[in-house]
Amino acid sequence: MLGASLNVAAAILPVATGAQSTAQTTAQTTAPASPQAGTPSTTATKPKATSQTKSKAKPKAKAKAKSTRTSAGTAAAGDSTRKRSTGAVGSQAGDRHLAFKGTGSDLDSLWPVKLPAPLPGSVLPAKRVIAYYGNPLSKRMGILGEFETEEMLRKLDREAAEWTRLDPAHPAQPALHLIAMVANPDPGPSGKYRTRMDSALIEKVYGWAKSRNALLFVDLQVGQSTLAQELPWIEKFLMRPDVHLGIDPEFSMKASGAVPGRRIGTYDAADINYAIRFLANLVDKHKLPPKILVVHRFTPKGVTNVRNIKLDPKVQFVMHMDGFGAPWLKRDTYYRDIKKEPVQFTGWKQFTKAKNDNPPTTREAILRLWPTPLYIQVQ
Repeated sequence: MLGASLNVAAAILPVATGAQSTAQTTAQTTAPASPQAGTPSTTATKPKATSQTKSKAKPKAKAKAKSTRTSAGTAAAGDSTRKRSTGAVGSQAGDRHLAFKGTGSDLDSLWPVKLPAPLPGSVLPAKRVIAYYGNPLSKRMGILGEFETEEMLRKLDREAAEWTRLDPAHPAQPALHLIAMVANPDPGPSGKYRTRMDSALIEKVYGWAKSRNALLFVDLQVGQSTLAQELPWIEKFLMRPDVHLGIDPEFSMKASGAVPGRRIGTYDAADINYAIRFLANLVDKHKLPPKILVVHRFTPKGVTNVRNIKLDPKVQFVMHMDGFGAPWLKRDTYYRDIKKEPVQFTGWKQFTKAKNDNPPTTREAILRLWPTPLYIQVQ
């Protein structure tokens, strides 16, 4: 079975190699762009940045400057950057970028999200999760599989130590983020355009995590399947106190029926609420500490009806900015898809390859973002 998984993973590399371009997504704030195949972490078709992206100095002001949060922990995406604002978005924003704190955006006041105190055993917000992402069957899917195991783990040790040095108020919690279900460009035996990794592989990566007192995240790219069909499969791992969940809308094709990699998928709030309820029930059933749910996002339509997400204190929610590009492009996406639509906690993707992040965003610049990400995924 493991050998079969290896062959399947090799076959699907053109599709399921990770996250997506922030550069293309910023263009959507100005005008729709034609989809085009991507090369970095996933080669799903994504829109490409246009000249409009760079020329746009700031988003249009909207009549509603600020909105109140719902009981679900969401907020309306009112952009209150008026003429009095000193901030901007785009390639010329520099240190005035509206994704940073104190540059004139009223969105700053929406963060941190006002919620009840975290339950005992919660990881967030006391710590910052530093997660190495990928699959050990592939060097192309992320840093988790790029290096020999001990070398990879030593790199993770150093990465976590550096984040702790820079922000000792939020000591780093190391983690391995495993793509445990990989989207396929063909239907496969299941007919669902997805491949479940063998349990032996997941156990192996879990053992690596345990050797470093790290968390394990199991990430699902469901293809034409659904969370309702796939979450029970991974429950035997999620019932462990140090295993958490990631879900990737890019490869959720239920709404469109498309082949993964040819179109960008999506999750609605209803899908996310299903995952939250599933995890919350596990916490109740097995008397576990709160679970973390990481949702990848790099386009507005990647997660729909954000205001309808219903939080549960037994599940800590991270909306993860999952994209690549120049620092200003990534900040544009963070501002548009994360800062404007508060839910609970936020994440940031760091690529290690120059073809993805060139130049890379510095850790210091990430710590200037508001809200400051408490989940950092390194690919």
